Amino acid sequence: MLQTVKDFLFGLGIGIANVIPGVSGGTMALIFGIYERVLRAAGDGVQAGMALLRGDFKGFLGRVTDLPWRFLGPLAIGILAAPFLGASLLSDLLETRPQLMRGLFFGLIVGSLPIPWVRIKQRDAVKLALLVLAAVAAFGLSALPARVTDDPGLWFVFGSAMLAISAMVLPGVSGAYVLLILGIYQATLLALESLDVVFIAVFAGGAAVGLAAFTVLLNWLLEHRHDATMAVLVGLMIGSLRALWPWLSQDGALMMPGPQDSVGLVVIAGLAGLAVTGVLTWWELRRKAG
Repeated sequence: MLQTVKDFLFGLGIGIANVIPGVSGGTMALIFGIYERVLRAAGDGVQAGMALLRGDFKGFLGRVTDLPWRFLGPLAIGILAAPFLGASLLSDLLETRPQLMRGLFFGLIVGSLPIPWVRIKQRDAVKLALLVLAAVAAFGLSALPARVTDDPGLWFVFGSAMLAISAMVLPGVSGAYVLLILGIYQATLLALESLDVVFIAVFAGGAAVGLAAFTVLLNWLLEHRHDATMAVLVGLMIGSLRALWPWLSQDGALMMPGPQDSVGLVVIAGLAGLAVTGVLTWWELRRKAG
């Protein structure tokens, strides 16, 4: 029972992270130590779906039965519940306390960086180069200006969901920030708050297609190019910190704190985030060593 509650809370944390621009659900999965386990389960789910499309019902049932449902069930419920539970509150907090919230999540990400780094078995110049390139790419992506599309078409919603879910799977790449860049972040939040069934169904369809395609690719990379993939993930996490710098202008440019800014509170929030993920990182590294 305790493990079920724990998996639900993990799902809740991943789902809440997916709602926040600049924070990746994949990063939270890494922090919780379940990233590769989730990817493997998602890959098995994709294989089950492919069997169903081929008309192989026996293979479909066999693969579905073999999925780790005791783990996936509570996790999925938490992920699905998070946007409905936290969309309104997070939207308000990010609007009324943006510096404090970004400081908190800045600390959370910094504290989790050792998790993927220590999984790189052979650290050489190639891995370092991949890390730097990924960091530069994520830094540039996070510098792109946000757009607003008041009435997005359903095909645009479908395609945006495909891109966003792929970003959500990657640590360091925020699916919510991708939606901001594409201009449908606010429309998606409003659809969740108002329970717009058509919008949500189309978005879910696009997310399902994107998740299926990207999970297969990422599982292959982790199996055949593990160290290089982990190096890229570390770089993406480092580069994404730009979007979480507490002091940003209206157009997203980096700024230094002004005399009226509550620097002390932001630093405390950042240290609190660092402490939380620092403890989780220590626990995960100790578990791996044992």
